[in-house]
Amino acid sequence: MLSVVTEDGSTQSGSLSDEIVREGARRVLAAALEAEVNRHMAELAAETAQARRRVVTGAHPVPPVVDVLP
Repeated sequence: MLSVVTEDGSTQSGSLSDEIVREGARRVLAAALEAEVNRHMAELAAETAQARRRVVTGAHPVPPVVDVLP
């Protein structure tokens, strides 16, 4: 974003340093949010993969049924 800076270092919306700080804060928050979403998606993918592995490999097999006749 380009801004017109006056001789006293201010812009139409305030001082240039304030704008720089606000833009930096926006970028930090956006990066933090993106990292959190990526972490959540990775955890979800790992849980899904683990659940599929249990189904395919029979990690929780059903015990065999044994007929016991007297």
